[in-house]
Amino acid sequence: MAPAFVSDERAVAVSVERLWKVCLDVHSLPKVCAGFIDAVEVEGNGGPGTIHIMKLNPAADAGSVYKTKIVVCDSATHVLKAEVLEVKSKVGNLKSHSTETKLEATGDASCVAKLTVEYELKDGASLSPEQEKMIVDGYFSMLQMIEAYLVAHPAEYA
Repeated sequence: MAPAFVSDERAVAVSVERLWKVCLDVHSLPKVCAGFIDAVEVEGNGGPGTIHIMKLNPAADAGSVYKTKIVVCDSATHVLKAEVLEVKSKVGNLKSHSTETKLEATGDASCVAKLTVEYELKDGASLSPEQEKMIVDGYFSMLQMIEAYLVAHPAEYA
């Protein structure tokens, strides 16, 4: 079966430049997403091919590991695409999984985050709309944590 896609977008109450800086500074995620991400390891220079290993807080996500490989990191268009190499999924037995996030300015201090998730299940089935929503909501919950941190700390990443 061919991969399936799910897309959504959310408004963010910080500038695209500030949000993008956090996206590029993955070492800041344990601080910015405190209580969700405990530690981050990086293998590479931050560009395509770089591996990010995020250790999730046991209270937030059973202490699992989220490991990705950067496929695209385009600062001119604010596009970040990653192949998910390892994750404990609550929605199904994933054969493959990738994400693409595009940030677009909507004002001086606001932007929209557009997310596309591509996935394929090992059994070839499709996720239910509720399961797809769980995947998208998981990514956007991390984005909301970053947004809340940036709003509370206006001088950081300025």
